Amino acid sequence: MTAVETRPAPTGADDVVDKGRARASDRVRAERRLGWMLAGPAFFVMLAVTLYPILQATYDSLFDYRLTDPDNRSFVGLRNYWVILTDQIWWQAFAVTVLITVVTVVVELVLGFALAMVMHKVLTRLRPFVRAAILIPYAIITVVSAFAWQYAFAIETGFVNTWLGLGNVDWFGEFGTAIVVICLSEIWKTTPFISLLLLAGLAQVPEDMQEAAKVDGATWWERFRRVTVPAMKASIMVALLFRTLDAFRVFDNIFIMTNGAQGTASVSILAYRQTISRVEIGLGSAVSVLLFLSVLLIAIGFIKGFKVDLARGKG
Repeated sequence: MTAVETRPAPTGADDVVDKGRARASDRVRAERRLGWMLAGPAFFVMLAVTLYPILQATYDSLFDYRLTDPDNRSFVGLRNYWVILTDQIWWQAFAVTVLITVVTVVVELVLGFALAMVMHKVLTRLRPFVRAAILIPYAIITVVSAFAWQYAFAIETGFVNTWLGLGNVDWFGEFGTAIVVICLSEIWKTTPFISLLLLAGLAQVPEDMQEAAKVDGATWWERFRRVTVPAMKASIMVALLFRTLDAFRVFDNIFIMTNGAQGTASVSILAYRQTISRVEIGLGSAVSVLLFLSVLLIAIGFIKGFKVDLARGKG
């Protein structure tokens, strides 16, 4: 005879657990369905608008193609990428882009935290006015703010040298001073964006956790490091991700202030020069594709590094 395996009949507790899991699963599916209904139209519109340029740039990057001589278009495969990656100009532009990105994002994160905490702690009646005042720089068009910063630091029209008592310092005449002005303009313009995202996460930090830590004798820094920051992990990741991707594509400030002179050209400036100034569509498209891949790798690195489930994040 063969032994027949018998299982015990499910108890009432098991039924309750199974029903609870079924309800949770139904709720998750309903939330996902609602999420796609709300975000789906915008997602497909953005996909339709951006997919064609990406595919077209990838296709053009495989050809030796100049607008001044369109009849001599020839397929060269990956040669354009080899030419760019073996050129010192690319690596210099890439290093400048990384430098601007790291400096501005780190400073903006610190200042954004400070502004977010000020906006969070300010009196309820004053919050709208304080938030509006802080967001004014972000509301200004980037080109307009870039011209304003150039005017302020220029030798002929600038007033910064007079205020600081520096004499006739040519801020845009050397790499170091030019990068300082570019970074300052980026920080002034986009710190409100970081603070707004961090403020949304700061509002989700449970007050009872803060009070419990305070009762246990934790200092302000210990509460900030062990309670506030872990609870805001999702918001911090989103703020850093969005701002890093934006900073890595920096173009406007550099184009207005130096036009890439003194070695300040970024990857976006390099793509502009190849595509627009020199009408080298093949090389310019290859630079754009490399820029896109760099941004994509940054996004993947942030998501994998922070290990945040944005579907469950409340910030």
